[in-house]
Amino acid sequence: MSNKVYDYIIVGGGSAGSAMANRLSEESSKSVLVLEAGRKDSWWDVYIHMPAALTFPIGNKHYDWMYSTEPEPFMNNRRISSGRGKILGGSSSINGMIFQRGNPLDYEKWAQEPGMQNWDYAHCLPYFKKMEKANGRDSEWRGTTGPLEVNRGKVKNPLFGAFFSATQQAGYPLTEDVNGYQQEGFAPFDGSVRRGLRVSASTAYLRPVKSRPNLTIRTKSLATKILFEGKKAVGVEVLYKGKKKITYRCKEVILCSGAINSPQLLQLSGIGDSEYLRSVGVEPVHHLPGVGQNLQDHLEVYVQHSCKQPVSLNPNLAFWKRPFIGAAWLFFRKGPGSSNHFEGGGFARSNEEVDYPNLMFHFLPIAVRYDGTAPEGGHGYQVHIGPMYSNSRGSVKITSADPTLAPAILFNYLSTAQDEQEWVEAVEVARKILGQSAFEPYSDGEISPGPSVHTREEILEWVKKDGETAYHPSCTCKMGIDEMSVVHPDTMKVHGVEGVRVVDASVMPVVTNANIYAPTMMIAEKGADLIKGNNPLPPQQIPFYRHQKT
Repeated sequence: MSNKVYDYIIVGGGSAGSAMANRLSEESSKSVLVLEAGRKDSWWDVYIHMPAALTFPIGNKHYDWMYSTEPEPFMNNRRISSGRGKILGGSSSINGMIFQRGNPLDYEKWAQEPGMQNWDYAHCLPYFKKMEKANGRDSEWRGTTGPLEVNRGKVKNPLFGAFFSATQQAGYPLTEDVNGYQQEGFAPFDGSVRRGLRVSASTAYLRPVKSRPNLTIRTKSLATKILFEGKKAVGVEVLYKGKKKITYRCKEVILCSGAINSPQLLQLSGIGDSEYLRSVGVEPVHHLPGVGQNLQDHLEVYVQHSCKQPVSLNPNLAFWKRPFIGAAWLFFRKGPGSSNHFEGGGFARSNEEVDYPNLMFHFLPIAVRYDGTAPEGGHGYQVHIGPMYSNSRGSVKITSADPTLAPAILFNYLSTAQDEQEWVEAVEVARKILGQSAFEPYSDGEISPGPSVHTREEILEWVKKDGETAYHPSCTCKMGIDEMSVVHPDTMKVHGVEGVRVVDASVMPVVTNANIYAPTMMIAEKGADLIKGNNPLPPQQIPFYRHQKT
């Protein structure tokens, strides 16, 4: 047992945990301990610092928890991989580096939940601006001095030009900035890439302050249980390097472990549905049935075309080219290795009845999967497409008191009629865009799903067979004050116990429209102010785009 009593123990050195460690350790009188189950994000590790190398850490046990779901009942009982970062920086060290706030109306929706009135867009915008350094952007909407630098994709490949022309031909607008006044439309995307290097939460927030005397970072330290005296948290039990048990004492525990690990640790510690916890061998501390419920994610597919001109990025996949790409990046931070290649895309409504965009598109000037595999046939291009507001709900549940066992994860993808309808519309919209005349000089036919997939039933069957997670698990410890809420929105405290808070993607009541990294960092920035007892930043009331139905 450690003799020191820390003011804060942050469980998880990932996206939210890195920001939390930085902000809480700003008070020199407060001692902060960060516990990360993974390893350090060493400066020499090419796989996490080279943007184009993102396919390597995903699915690699040295970087990734390598979770997979239970058999998904509406996806032909497939187990779907659900990778999560297991390294300092968490998923921000292995993700696609796409930086999206979501739609302003996401936060208006949050604010309609009981007790959530201070999480509307006006209250969240100041924290988005606080965290970011958005180079060359309008400061009314974007932050320019924050720690997290983001830059707009260069979109130099001619296939991007064809894509943006095709979206307009299909009747969809361009927009100046999907993170600004108008999300709806298509534009170059922001990415957390700076001068050819990934900007993870760790490099932006943790590395600059790691020498603070009041900040301690422990890697390879798996938190196995929150220790309670009655209903007050007094410490954390840790398994170091898989063998040594250590107990750290503290005044407060702050869970920043994400939508899978945060509810897992709460349940292992006796916080959750009491009847279920007893059934798996855990003595309840407090009955809180919402822990691990309300799990949400974005499912996506790739609509791919063969390209008849040699302009795609496909040649860069050749094994013999990798040393040259690596050298160009290593010595000059230039070349194909310096980009995440998710440089453009946009947001659209699948039908005229939808109030605001429910579809997100990522365009890539190459036909490739997340694992780096490409279809036969050489040059190609693709869009990643999927509905943003699925009303399917899943769960995260421990299956025993053993903290080293992965929890049972079930998203229930495609389990509702709305989900099915939006998926059919999503594929139809993608085909409408890719079928425009702007692509005539390039398209040599659809590769995936292919011309044999046409009817509603065929499209849904293809999605069931080919759909993959977009790596956006969220909402398993939702903020609110109803009976299924876990975290109080004004304090980030877990209901019913003392000294435990949750600040990460799990506290979202509803998943946002887009990649969830930026919203998670906003939650961390605002959560840090709430924990420190600071007056929250004043709301910023500025207009944002709302589609007017005809």
